[in-house]
Amino acid sequence: MAHIFQINISAGGVPKQPVPVGEVTPLGLSGDVQRDRRHHGGPERALCLFSLDHILALQAEGHPIYPGATGENVTIAGLEWTTLTPGVRLQLGPEVQVEVTGYASPCSNITAAFRDGAINEISQKKYPGRSRVYTRVLRTGAIRPGDRVVLVPSGETEGDETTS
Repeated sequence: MAHIFQINISAGGVPKQPVPVGEVTPLGLSGDVQRDRRHHGGPERALCLFSLDHILALQAEGHPIYPGATGENVTIAGLEWTTLTPGVRLQLGPEVQVEVTGYASPCSNITAAFRDGAINEISQKKYPGRSRVYTRVLRTGAIRPGDRVVLVPSGETEGDETTS
C-alpha cells in the first residue's frame, strides 16, 4: 500500500526537516519557505513529492541522499512513480487531494545529496520516472506519515477544487 513516509519543511533551502503533521494550503505546507520563488512554490508548484523507493535505490548506489535532502515536501513509499505524469491526481490521506503539474528539475542546491554531485540522477530528461514531481492542491487539509496515498481516477473531483 502506498503511503506518506515523511513530511518535510524548511525555513528556506535544503535539506527540509521532518514534521509530524503537515497542514496543506493552496500554496503548499504551512511553515515551509522557498528562497527561490521564481523556480519553486506558488499554486502550480505548491507541493514537491518524491519517492522513498528511489531514495533507497540511490542510497544503494552510494549516494548520501535521504528523505528531505532534495527539497521534497512529501516523501512517498510504495507508489509506482512512473504513473505520476502531469494531470494525474492523488489522494494524500483522508483530506488532501493534489494534481501533478510537472517535474522538478535538479539544481545545484541539492548537490550534497549525490555522490560526485550527480544531481542528474533525478532528472526527468535523463531518467524518466525518477524525478521529483510538483503538484497543485485541489483539496486542502492535514497529512501525516502513514497516511494512505491513492491514485484518483480521472473525473472524480469535478466541482471539488478549493483553488482557482
